[in-house]
Amino acid sequence: MTSTTASGLAEQRIAIVRRAFELIDAGDPGLLDLYTDDVELYFPKFGFGRGKQDMAEFAQRLWADLSALEHDIDGLDIMVAGDRIIVEGREWGTTADGRPWPDQRVSTGRFCNVFTFRGTLISSVHIYVDPDFTSSHEQKVRQLHRDPK
Repeated sequence: MTSTTASGLAEQRIAIVRRAFELIDAGDPGLLDLYTDDVELYFPKFGFGRGKQDMAEFAQRLWADLSALEHDIDGLDIMVAGDRIIVEGREWGTTADGRPWPDQRVSTGRFCNVFTFRGTLISSVHIYVDPDFTSSHEQKVRQLHRDPK
C-alpha cells in the first residue's frame, strides 16, 4: 500500500468516525451500517459487547437515560495509528428527567474513543467516559473531587 493510499484510507476512516458521531447525536439506527457484524464494544458500566445486537442494546440502555446528546464534532482531536482512529472530545446533553450536563464543576463532558477498522467498517469501538454525566454519584464525587485553588 502506498503512502498516498494509506493517507486516503485514513482520511476516509476519519470521515466515517465524524459521520458516526453525527448519527449518534441524531439517535439514527443507520449508525449500525458503519460497523462490522461482529463489532466489539466497550463502555464503562456496560462492559463488553459483541455484534450489532449488543450495539443496539447498548444504545437503547444509554438513550433510556438521555433526551439529548451532542458531540463537539468540529472540535474533535483525531489521531490515526494504523487501523485505529483515536478521538478525544467533548459532549453534552440532557438527561431523560431534564437535567443538563456537564456541570462544568466536576463533569466536563470529556471523552476518548478508540475505533479500530477493518477496511472501511468499524470493527471495534472502546468508549472511555465517565457515565455519571450529571455528577450524581455523590459518594464518589466527595471521595475524588478536588476544588481548584
